[in-house]
Amino acid sequence: MTIQNKVSLITGAASGIGRGIAEQFAQLGARVVIADINLESAQKTAEEIAKKFHTETLAVKMDVTNPEEVQAAVANTIKKFGRIDTLISNAGIQIIASFIDFSYADWKKMMAIHLDGAFLTAQACMREMIKTGGGSIIFIGSVHSVEASKEKSAYVTAKHGLVGLTRAIAKEGAAYNVRANLIGPGFVKTPLVDKQIPEQAKALGISEEEVVKKVMLGSTIDGEFTTVGEVAEVAAFLAGMSTNALSGQSILVSHGWRML
Repeated sequence: MTIQNKVSLITGAASGIGRGIAEQFAQLGARVVIADINLESAQKTAEEIAKKFHTETLAVKMDVTNPEEVQAAVANTIKKFGRIDTLISNAGIQIIASFIDFSYADWKKMMAIHLDGAFLTAQACMREMIKTGGGSIIFIGSVHSVEASKEKSAYVTAKHGLVGLTRAIAKEGAAYNVRANLIGPGFVKTPLVDKQIPEQAKALGISEEEVVKKVMLGSTIDGEFTTVGEVAEVAAFLAGMSTNALSGQSILVSHGWRML
């Protein structure tokens, strides 16, 4: 199994988990497309990765909720590289609030980024993968794809939805050698998670230390955060698969939190 020279389009890749996956893939010889809503950040990331790992990169602006931007980014990728072998659908946000106080506008925003974005990017990339003999679609879900937590009704709903989308694409993609899988990380120390700590402390009426120890890491087997590198390693493994042996699966990278 290898991702050497494979073309991998990664959404939300200018920072956090997306960037970590892009760096891991580049280190393994893949050509990476840094897709992000912030083009300047995407360009900077692409330049840094190309220089560090001596591989070809491309930066594209992509608001995953905008069909025109998704299509344009995919078209630019095809223009430069001629194919897309792997999609890492990673772009996402978090909004924390109690269910009864959750605004409908925020609900729609969460569904649009997590579910509409996954649909639009996967559909556009799968169409190109079919033309070139197959590929791998990897959704970055969460432990919350199979578990629930307080104050996260929209996030939990969206991440659960990604499991269904993964399975449906796996069923339809098999005939074209297109695989679909979901990676469900536990809490990863990214800016997104750092922001959640004080928010959850306020919402739950506990200290920030208790949020980390009890809420975020209380169900792990070792009290450790999941790392970006751990998620990236699993993504590289799935991207390197060349058969349908692993398709339609949800793999939790969570230090034992919510064993399946």
